[in-house]
Amino acid sequence: MEVQDMMRTYYFDLKDGIPVRDRQGLDFASPGAAIEHSKDLAQRLRNERSIQDPRLTISVLDESGSEVHREVVFPDRP
Repeated sequence: MEVQDMMRTYYFDLKDGIPVRDRQGLDFASPGAAIEHSKDLAQRLRNERSIQDPRLTISVLDESGSEVHREVVFPDRP
C-alpha cells in the first residue's frame, strides 16, 4: 500500500462566533499531522496584525466531519 493511499483529508474551519468553513481541505497521513498543521496555522494567524479576535479557534475536522482537535489561536487572551 502506497503512502498516498493512507492519506486522509482534514478540514480547518475558523470560528470566532461565526464559522468559516474550509471546503477544500488538505491531505495528511495522520490526525497528529493535521493537528500540527493547525498549530502552525494558528501561529501564522497570531502574526497577522488585522486578526485580533480572542475567540478565534481552528477546528480540525476529519473526512466524516468529526472534530479531532480545536486549536485556540490566542490562548493567552481571555
